[in-house]
Amino acid sequence: MHSFMNTPGSAITQSLRGMALCHPDIIQVHFDPDFVERVAPTQAGKVAIVSGSGSGHEPLPIGYVGFGMLDAACPGPIFTSPSPIQLLAAVHSVDQGGGVLFVVKNYSGGVLNAELTIEMALQEGIDVRSVLVNDDVSIPIVANRRGLGAAALACKIAGAAAESGYSLDAVVDVTRRAIAASRSMGVGTNVNTLPRNGRGVNLADDTIELGVGIHGEPGEVRSVHQGVPEIVGMLIQPILDDLPYAADDRVLLLVSGMGGTPPLELYLFSEAIHELLSAHQIRVERQLVGNYLTSLGRGGYTTTLMKLDNELRDLWDAPVHTPALHW
Repeated sequence: MHSFMNTPGSAITQSLRGMALCHPDIIQVHFDPDFVERVAPTQAGKVAIVSGSGSGHEPLPIGYVGFGMLDAACPGPIFTSPSPIQLLAAVHSVDQGGGVLFVVKNYSGGVLNAELTIEMALQEGIDVRSVLVNDDVSIPIVANRRGLGAAALACKIAGAAAESGYSLDAVVDVTRRAIAASRSMGVGTNVNTLPRNGRGVNLADDTIELGVGIHGEPGEVRSVHQGVPEIVGMLIQPILDDLPYAADDRVLLLVSGMGGTPPLELYLFSEAIHELLSAHQIRVERQLVGNYLTSLGRGGYTTTLMKLDNELRDLWDAPVHTPALHW
């Protein structure tokens, strides 16, 4: 058996029901249209933060609904954007009069549906804006870069700013600044669980895919001869070169498994990443290691670095209570 989804068409609904049963103090789930909403009350005038994504990337976005992060999130079909009907229903439910911010990963369907929703909301007199997450340095043209781990980080920064009473303009500004300070890249070790056209690539034991996307987009097949440090160098150096990062920079490090790589291996990679950053005199001031942006159980992981200043650090440290993050 390769999956427990014996009835794939109902898997998302059943999973949402299970999630609601596990976190009744944090979230409530609406169906037809589907969206997840925070239980914690919000004050009138608070900016609402909303995100949407195809299912298969959990905990993004539905696991980040709750105090200090998202007010609502919309799950689409597997690897497919939620519809404008879902997004607009979420807006109606969480709008408190302070405006609404969409956190949108740079994929064509998600961008288009967010734009359509914003147009409809504006016609109703609701001030809705969006920020675009495009942190994947494996794509040379910046405008075409996909959203990766910075999507989770942006949701936290935006949610903390809104919870702190920032205006909509200020929330937009600080979230865009967080995204601009972030760079990511992914590495894959197998494609066995992904719904690709055809059978995909069968990787040899000494090869990886460098620069993979979270929807099964292939990367460049590379041979590896020196183990984890070599892979980390392939992954981190392009990130460091792109912003660029410099000695004495403070960073937030995210190492997110795609679902099929165990924590033991993620921590092996984390050790090597720390060593490489230390050699560049870059200080890891905050970090997350685990499954925070997944791809239906694929082997591999994504790494994100966000350059920190005092405001971004304080917003990251602000209290949060969601199914996936809690401090």
